[in-house]
Amino acid sequence: MVFVTGAAGGLGRVLVSRLHSRGHRVIATDIALADLPCAGPVTAMQLDVTDSAAVEACVSRTIEQFGRIDHVVHLAGRAGRGPVGEVSASEWDALLAVNLGSAFQVARAVHAALAASRGSLVFTASSNAFNGGSELSGPAYAAAKAGIVNLGRYLAAEWAPQRIRVNTVAPGPIETPMVTGGRLSQTELAKVQASVPLGRMGEPRHVAHAIEYLLHPDAEFVTGTVMHVSGGLVMG
Repeated sequence: MVFVTGAAGGLGRVLVSRLHSRGHRVIATDIALADLPCAGPVTAMQLDVTDSAAVEACVSRTIEQFGRIDHVVHLAGRAGRGPVGEVSASEWDALLAVNLGSAFQVARAVHAALAASRGSLVFTASSNAFNGGSELSGPAYAAAKAGIVNLGRYLAAEWAPQRIRVNTVAPGPIETPMVTGGRLSQTELAKVQASVPLGRMGEPRHVAHAIEYLLHPDAEFVTGTVMHVSGGLVMG
């Protein structure tokens, strides 16, 4: 059983499809219920990850219906825009809530279930967490994604005695609606692509494959790590 947040997004839809094709039962959650994939062993649930009560209720409902949660993939989030002088306090707070606060809410809600199944949690950070980001995604996004990296490391250490693995995937520019869906101009997109050493943007399948590995039994000795899927934008 894999519990996925942000499942209606560009990465989420591809990941859910891949997990489905591998025979996993998937709980696909997103605030945009109508856009959620729902076929075969996929159950769609509406979820606002910034609402702590809603997160707790969604996890409880999953346990009641299916008895367990083996893995959690937290994809939900959104980018902002800079420069810092143009970011309002309310926008800063909102972006930290959806990108970082939600990771805490989800982790707290699924802890007991993952302890029972000796499962795993995968967070989604960004190359922005390591290179400082830019005005194209804004200061709050960069700060929140950096926070997710260290939250993942903290939880990996705290939960290791319970045999819960916690890892983070850090994508670079990926061809999803958040990047290529009109938020950025063609000039800005060209600049982003030129910044990647491999000279191209990644595809959602590249990130989904990395997540699949971290959920796989062969990754049972991997915890507290950050897996970069960035075309060389971040190395090391």
